[in-house]
Amino acid sequence: MSTQETNPDSIVEMPPPIESGHGDPLIAIRDLKVYFPIAGNRNVKAVDGVTIDIYAGETLGLVGESGCGKSTLGRAILRLVEPTSGQVLYRNNDLAKLSTRELRKHRRHLQIIFQDPYASLNPRMTVGQIVGEPLDTFRIARGRGAEQRVQELLETVGLSKRFTKRYPHEFSGGQRQRIGIARALAVDPDFIVADEPISALDVSIQAQIMNLLEKLQREKNLTYLFISHDLRAIRHVSDRVAVMYLGKLVEIAGAKAIYADPLMPYTKALISAVPVPDPVVEATRQRIVLEGDVPSPINPPTGCRFHTRCPYMIETCKQVVPPLVEIKPNHFAACIRISPDQPDIEKVAPGAAPGLEAAEQVISQ
Repeated sequence: MSTQETNPDSIVEMPPPIESGHGDPLIAIRDLKVYFPIAGNRNVKAVDGVTIDIYAGETLGLVGESGCGKSTLGRAILRLVEPTSGQVLYRNNDLAKLSTRELRKHRRHLQIIFQDPYASLNPRMTVGQIVGEPLDTFRIARGRGAEQRVQELLETVGLSKRFTKRYPHEFSGGQRQRIGIARALAVDPDFIVADEPISALDVSIQAQIMNLLEKLQREKNLTYLFISHDLRAIRHVSDRVAVMYLGKLVEIAGAKAIYADPLMPYTKALISAVPVPDPVVEATRQRIVLEGDVPSPINPPTGCRFHTRCPYMIETCKQVVPPLVEIKPNHFAACIRISPDQPDIEKVAPGAAPGLEAAEQVISQ
């Protein structure tokens, strides 16, 4: 499953499954890679060796800067983008290896809510046709039964059933996103990738859509991968949070734990940028500003990909690819400068790498 690096100066990352005590995962991603070939026999390494489990009934928040591979990962899970290598297991069926015909059997269980409600709806189709199309595609309902099902779905997402004859241009952004949610729900899926579903909406509408998604999850026992660069939204909706940087996961923990006590310097910087609605706290809070730009995914840095911007970088960071290690209970981080015995990077001795031994143990497994 894992591929060996040719660079003899770096340690190969062979991450174990990330467990969190929820039983068998609904979606299990193993060493997933998505490379896009470009001129000169080079590749854009959009997703580069991601391993994570998503459990039934939870919302896994996926956060990171623009261009880090979040949306590509979500689309690769659904095979909207073809994985280069690795596994995507849905109820122990490897979606990455299925033929188009075999994959179709699982399509109705795996749906997506797209980012842009203006571009994701066909302007030539009525709302009834848009929401009813999956019903016809999967032969769930037709005729009068399909019409009734569409009306029920519109009411479920907070729209009037009278809207079935209208076209997308007649609705606001929030209403269009509700139509997209209704379309995703039409086939009673188990798992939904919500690909930045609120980023194109007004702030006043964002809370309504998030509350709707939470309500639907409770009522229908849905499982979400909620992708966003808005850390406030991620904190509000997520049970667990995964932080992504330049194609790799760098930290995974429960939402409360990762916001209260982030371990990775990158995560600390992201969370420090989130405003606190308390003027006293905000005035005394220190903002962590990262220097430099995100490196190119065409030629990512060796070793830890964050080392070019990390204020705690040492020479070993340039050579070692840090695997995700459980630093605290159910709190994983990819950094050789911290360890379960020394989780606070600010208190680690200058030049020390207490997590190096634990990283080598993980790799040797």
